[in-house]
Amino acid sequence: MIELNPLLIFFAAIFTNNMIFSYFLGMCSFISVSNEIPTSLGLGQAVTFVLTFTTIANYLLYHYVLVPLGLEYLRFIIFIISIAAFVQLLEMVVEKYFPNLYYALGIFLPLITVNCAILGVSLFMVIRQYTFLQSLAFGVGSGIGWTLAIVAMAGIKQRLKRAIIPKGLEGPGITLIITGLMALAFVGFSGIVQIQ
Repeated sequence: MIELNPLLIFFAAIFTNNMIFSYFLGMCSFISVSNEIPTSLGLGQAVTFVLTFTTIANYLLYHYVLVPLGLEYLRFIIFIISIAAFVQLLEMVVEKYFPNLYYALGIFLPLITVNCAILGVSLFMVIRQYTFLQSLAFGVGSGIGWTLAIVAMAGIKQRLKRAIIPKGLEGPGITLIITGLMALAFVGFSGIVQIQ
């Protein structure tokens, strides 16, 4: 197995292996919250925070608790508990210090717990047998890539408010078409670097 540089994994997670555009993970909040740039940026920062710290926690839990005890089969449950704990912490901090963002995100802030992109990063980390630094780079890069995707979508949606869109394509329909076109654009980066 080729040892991948963590910096390579970081940039690949942002561009060529973007959670939204390559794996279509985390689409629920991506489609629902991507209407305004400030709200999208706030959610993207929250997802990046949770991804970074849950990747670290889940790496340590998996390699230093589950593997030595032979309990690898519990990784799904342990990863979800870890994610839920960090989201709860984040929710309390955002509510106390950023109340406008807290109310703008509404139900989607606690729903970060079930954002499949976050669980996906932890599972990819295990499946690909990443080292600690590789896992950290993948977690941070995936968060930044997810943020890039949702903020770009919010910018496009704001421009579309002044456009004439056929009735059948309004709302999620046009969002999915734009997501597909953006995914095709990100395929252009695939010649640069790919991680598997």
